[in-house]
Amino acid sequence: MDGVEIGPLTVSRLCLGTMLMGTKTPVREAHAMLDAFIEAGHNFMDTADVYGDGVAEEVLRPWLGRHRDEVVVTTKVRFEASDPGGEGLAPDRIRRACDASLRRMGIDVIDLYEVHAPDPDVPLEDTLETLDGLVRAGKVRALGASNYPAWLLAWAVRTQDCHSWAPFAVLQAQYSLVERSVEMELLPFCRSAGIPLTPWGPLGGGFLTGRHGRGIAPAAGSRVAEAADDLEEAAHRRATERNFRAIDELRAVADECGVSVPQVAIAWLLNQPGVAAPIIGPRTLEQLRDLLAAANLTLSADQLRRLGAHTAPPEIYPHRFLAEQNQIDPEQPLRRNPVSP
Repeated sequence: MDGVEIGPLTVSRLCLGTMLMGTKTPVREAHAMLDAFIEAGHNFMDTADVYGDGVAEEVLRPWLGRHRDEVVVTTKVRFEASDPGGEGLAPDRIRRACDASLRRMGIDVIDLYEVHAPDPDVPLEDTLETLDGLVRAGKVRALGASNYPAWLLAWAVRTQDCHSWAPFAVLQAQYSLVERSVEMELLPFCRSAGIPLTPWGPLGGGFLTGRHGRGIAPAAGSRVAEAADDLEEAAHRRATERNFRAIDELRAVADECGVSVPQVAIAWLLNQPGVAAPIIGPRTLEQLRDLLAAANLTLSADQLRRLGAHTAPPEIYPHRFLAEQNQIDPEQPLRRNPVSP
């Protein structure tokens, strides 16, 4: 397995998302998918207490009972869950949510515990100190953030530095060929700070499966068709001409390589600087097997250029000004003064 470092953990270049397990994916098939994933040489999986209101974590329990030492497990905390009840990042709730996740999965320690999103009602310092306490208590090995804006992630990183608290070792954020906003602020900061990115939604919420195009209504039952208007994968957000041009290029490259469109979309992400492991979220074993092949797909420099040409985010101030007028690289290494103990 070609691995990548996330804090103290070594993970595979693909991460298996479990959001659909136990709800849209039957338990038996979910376990077959987990088997196929590790048999292919991968070890990284992602879940959350909110997925199926704890069901996804419970699905993992019997499987982890047989394979715990073979995998790196990520779970997340923030949104409403019936166990332990409530929502948010208040210290007591984080501690109770961590214990509930450990209990549902039947494990002694969470490898990577991520904040699923910020909580504006709780002081950031309270959240970070509580997370540090979980690491010191041996319940969590490493920490991560998800869906943080760049300014808040920078604030969190500096706060952790100043207090010598356990740091955020990874950022989980939406990133795909049709959603590249992270390239403007988040990804440059993460690269300068040495924080790898694990992209969620690498297929654009199902938009980059090869089944969507101009004038084609989303198939009934598909993620795009079922997405509410306020979700990231909603059809009105995905069905733009720039995105359709990207799909045209995906199909062309897939034909050149003799592979599927989703494989090319994942392989493009694997070639982006700062990306550790895209989080794939297949519903079926067949879909998983197709996506696994992306890890071994080699794209030429010309193919990568063509794929990225249509959806690159606009150059924005102040980065454009600094680069053109001052020759300052937005991704230069972050200089930090030593923190006093």
